[in-house]
Amino acid sequence: MATPKDSVQDTKLSLDNQAKDTEVASHHEFRDLYGLSAEDQAFLDNLPDKVKKRAISKLDWRLIPLLTFLYLMSFIDRTNIGNVKIEGIMDDIDLSGDRYNVATCIFFAPYCFFEIPSNWILSRTKRPSWYLGSLVVSWGIVMTCAGFVNSYGGLLAVRFMLGLTEAGFYPGALYLIGRWYTHKEVQMRIAIFYSASAAAGAFSGLLAFGIAKLDGTAGYRGWRWIFIIEGAISVLGGIVCFFGLPDSAERSSRWLSKDEIAFLQLRKRQSARAASTSHPENSNEGENKGFPWKTLKNVLLDWQIYLLIVIYWSNAMPNYGLKFTMPSVIKGMGFTSSTAQLLTIPPYVMGTVSALVSSWIADHYTWRFPFIVFGQTLIIISYAILFSYGPTVESRVPECYFALVLACIGFLPILPSTNAWAISNLEGPTKRAIGLAWMVSLGNLGGVPGSFFFKTEEAPRYPTAYASSFSVASAGIIAAVCLELSYSTINAKRAKKSEEEIRVNYTEEQLEKMGDRSPLFRYTL
Repeated sequence: MATPKDSVQDTKLSLDNQAKDTEVASHHEFRDLYGLSAEDQAFLDNLPDKVKKRAISKLDWRLIPLLTFLYLMSFIDRTNIGNVKIEGIMDDIDLSGDRYNVATCIFFAPYCFFEIPSNWILSRTKRPSWYLGSLVVSWGIVMTCAGFVNSYGGLLAVRFMLGLTEAGFYPGALYLIGRWYTHKEVQMRIAIFYSASAAAGAFSGLLAFGIAKLDGTAGYRGWRWIFIIEGAISVLGGIVCFFGLPDSAERSSRWLSKDEIAFLQLRKRQSARAASTSHPENSNEGENKGFPWKTLKNVLLDWQIYLLIVIYWSNAMPNYGLKFTMPSVIKGMGFTSSTAQLLTIPPYVMGTVSALVSSWIADHYTWRFPFIVFGQTLIIISYAILFSYGPTVESRVPECYFALVLACIGFLPILPSTNAWAISNLEGPTKRAIGLAWMVSLGNLGGVPGSFFFKTEEAPRYPTAYASSFSVASAGIIAAVCLELSYSTINAKRAKKSEEEIRVNYTEEQLEKMGDRSPLFRYTL
C-alpha cells in the first residue's frame, strides 16, 4: 500500500523525468531549427540536380573571376616594385644599400595591422561589393600616384599607403568565399582565386615588358608608366566591383531564381551540421553590438591559428623574397632586362597548374595536410639546388632556372590548402572573419624578413636568401605535422562520446558558444 510519502516521491520523480524529457526534446527542436527542418531537408532532397549545379555555376561565374582579377591587380601593384627595379628606379630615386628592401617591407606594417578591423567591418556590412570596391579604387589611386614620386621618402609614403588600402581585400575575399561555399568546395575556389598571385608573377613581367617600352613618352621614364598604368587598371576594377560582386543570396534575385536562392542558403547550413550541430550563423556570436572583444580573445588564444601562421610563414618569407627579386635573379644568370622579365612567366604558370591540380584533389578527398607538406618539400629541394649552385650560377643556368620553376610549383599549393584548413576549422562567421584576418595578418608579416632575404650585395649568388628559405620551409613541415596529429587526436577523443551523451551534459546554448571547441565539432584534416 502506497503511503503519502511514496506518492510525493513518485510525483517528484515523474516531474523530474518529464523536465528531462522536455529538455532533451527542446535540444532536438533547437537542432532542427538551426540545422535543417524536415521541410528544408525535403526541399534539398527533391530539388533537381541540374538546378543545384546551375546555381553553383552561376555563383562561380559571378564571384570567382572578379575576385581573382582584383587579387591579380592587388598582387601586381604590391610586387611591381620588383619589375621597376631593373627599369631605372634604383638610380632615379637612389635606392642604394638597404633602401630598396625597406621600401618593399614598409608595405607590410599597415597591411598587417588593418586586416582584423577590416574583416570585422566586412562581416558587419550588408554590401561587401561597396566595401571591397572602395578598397580597390583607393589602392589604384595610390598606385597611380607612385608614378609621380621624386624622392625616397615619397616612395616610402606611397608604399605605406598601398599597404593600408590593400590590407582588407585578401582576408575579405577569403571570408566571402568561405561564406558562399561548403567545406568540400572551398579549396578549389581559393586555389583559382590565389592563382592570381601566380598569374601576377607571370603577367606582371609581361605587362612590365610592354609598358617599359613607353620609356621617354611625355617625359616619363618607363618605370613611372608601369606604376601609372597598372594603378589605373585597378581603379577600373574597383568600379566594376561596386556593381558586379554578389553581396548575398537574398540580394541576388536579378540572376538567381527563388529555388536557387533557397538552395544556396540551405546548403551552407547543411554543410555546417556535418562538422557541428551548432547554427552556422550563430556560433561564437556573443556580442551583437560593437566590436566582438570576446571573440577576438578566443581567436588570440586559439592554439591552431599559430601553427597555421607558421605554415603561412613557410610560404610568405621565401615567396615574397623571390617575387620582389626574381627578375634580378634571372638577370644575374646573364640575361638582359627584357628577357629576364619574360622568363619570370614560366615558373608562375607551372605554379598555377600545381595549385589547381592539388586543390582539386584536396577538395575531392577533403584532406589538406599532404598538399601543404608536398609544397614545402619542393621548396626545400629547390633552394638546396640554388644554394649549391649559387656560387657558379652563370655556368649552371639550366639547373638554377629549373630550381626557380620548382620553387613556384611548391609555393602555390600551400596557401590555398592553409586557408581552406582555417575556413573549415574556425567555427562561426565572426570567429572565422577575425581568425582569418589574424592568420593572414601575422602570416604576411613573413614578408618583412622575406624582403631582406635577397641582399643586393650578395647578387647573383644570394646565399642568405637560399639558406633562410630552406630553413623556413622545414619549420613549416614540422608545424603541419603537429597540426595534423593534433586534429586527429582531438577528433578521436571526441568520437568516444555519443551525441546523446554530450547533449545530456551540455545545453544547446553552451554547445553553440563553444564553436570549434564543442565536443560535437570535428576538425577537417
